[in-house]
Amino acid sequence: MTTKLCFRTLLVSASILAMGGVVSLAKSKYVCDEPKPEDRCTAANTCGSASQVCTINVRKSGDGASVKPSVPDSKGNQFFCIKAGTKVVWMTSSKNTGFMISFGTDSPFNPDDPIVGGGNKPITVTAQNPGCYKYDAGAFYSGAVYGMSGGSKPEFVIIP
Repeated sequence: MTTKLCFRTLLVSASILAMGGVVSLAKSKYVCDEPKPEDRCTAANTCGSASQVCTINVRKSGDGASVKPSVPDSKGNQFFCIKAGTKVVWMTSSKNTGFMISFGTDSPFNPDDPIVGGGNKPITVTAQNPGCYKYDAGAFYSGAVYGMSGGSKPEFVIIP
């Protein structure tokens, strides 16, 4: 009986350790939650430069918003990087569509108000504050009562 009890105790302890190991290996789905998100910046995912504008296209996509930077082979809501000092143009290529970008209390741009624009109203700001930013992106059709998209939570890094 003592051997069975010891074996069960050992089995339960091993299970708890294994589960703890799995839990500790779980990764966040957000790059900004990683210790050094700027290490994920490469030439292939960096938008614009001091001499080249970074254009970010915000479109309504189903129930959400799709944010695509002007980098080759970009996908909607992908992680990307911007060098500090880069002019950033937030715009939409969709006719009769508006958008809103909000950083909450931690904006990389000055002024730190939400960015609100549309098909005929691109908004230009300058990337200023290095760091990793999660932001809310929404897109909506002009005049639609139920046209506002559910928010997307994309991320980018401003590198020095």
